[in-house]
Amino acid sequence: MTHSTVRIIAIGMASLAIAMGIGRFAFTPLLPMMQADGLVDISGGGVLASVHFVGYLAGAAGAAYLPVPPKTTLRLSLIFIALCTLATGFTDNFILWSVLRFLCGVLSAFTLVLVSNFYVKHLAAAGRAQGQGWVFSGVGAGIALAGLGALALMAAGIGSADGWILFGAVSLVAAVAVSANVGAEVAKAPVSPGKAAERRSPIDWVAVVAYGAAGMGYIIPATYLPVMAREIVSSPFLFGLAWPVFGLAAFFSTLLAARLQARFSNRQIWAAGQFVMAAGLLVPVLLPDLVTIMIAGICVGGTFMIITMMGMKEAHRIAHADDVMRHIGVLTVAFAGGQMIGPVFAGAIHAVTGSFSSSLVLASVALVATGAALVRRHAGRKAVHP
Repeated sequence: MTHSTVRIIAIGMASLAIAMGIGRFAFTPLLPMMQADGLVDISGGGVLASVHFVGYLAGAAGAAYLPVPPKTTLRLSLIFIALCTLATGFTDNFILWSVLRFLCGVLSAFTLVLVSNFYVKHLAAAGRAQGQGWVFSGVGAGIALAGLGALALMAAGIGSADGWILFGAVSLVAAVAVSANVGAEVAKAPVSPGKAAERRSPIDWVAVVAYGAAGMGYIIPATYLPVMAREIVSSPFLFGLAWPVFGLAAFFSTLLAARLQARFSNRQIWAAGQFVMAAGLLVPVLLPDLVTIMIAGICVGGTFMIITMMGMKEAHRIAHADDVMRHIGVLTVAFAGGQMIGPVFAGAIHAVTGSFSSSLVLASVALVATGAALVRRHAGRKAVHP
């Protein structure tokens, strides 16, 4: 593996760790700490999560049409994600939190779309498609580090505000380092709208709906997994483990998916991921204890990035090179829509029933139905590796 390939993998991986692992998901392990500090309840946490995903949806919808050069967008997105994370620790105003979470959502979507387009394409062109698994593993690495960091903060008796400040400061240092090393793999100028319009290919709406169902299916445990664990066991050393387990499963899953591509198509791996995720959602419903919540974390954490990776690779497979960002944008909008609905839906049901069971069951049904549709339409079809 050449020095250039290693640098590209490292930059892509670090970009997703900052944007997704911290900017998007540090909220999850910090939410029970914010509850303990008396700053927000479960319903308020659901609102903040959904505001973030409204921003994510807006960012996904607009990422392909930005007049700003992609390289500049990526650099600024990473730096401002870190600044927004840092700023969250300096206020307890709910409206300001909502604005900051919205901005993090927009910028996280920009980063995912750009990394999924340029880094995936560059590695494929260099004959290093397996390196794509390492790039997407950055999300899991960021989640695991955030979870372990929150666990250490709880053990030390440090509050959630200081947690936000610490995560933001670390992210800012990393974002500056990454920004300084973004190279020629990311375009210096946006694609001409006229040129892209001439080469448009049809959107695969079966894939889009399945991707949206995955967004709703994974986001309920991704938002509330530590909260679910905390309802069963009060020790932060035990319930705090739920999120690092989720992140480690996400980290290793994309490396496994890259190897599975030698035998199975993108869609076959994607559908299998949805079925495993659906099973993971049902386990704590059938037997609610800390062990089954950990199993759910492994099943969901171990599949949501596989689904993301396969969805992005499918966009490269079915679309013209100049039209890939539009396809990635549509898929990401669907995913964001599912994410936007999930936390408010689950939080509202929890407020009435005191349980997440109903929302987990409904999300599981949606995952199975759309996963089956994905397999039926393209049974036996091998994907061309992007």
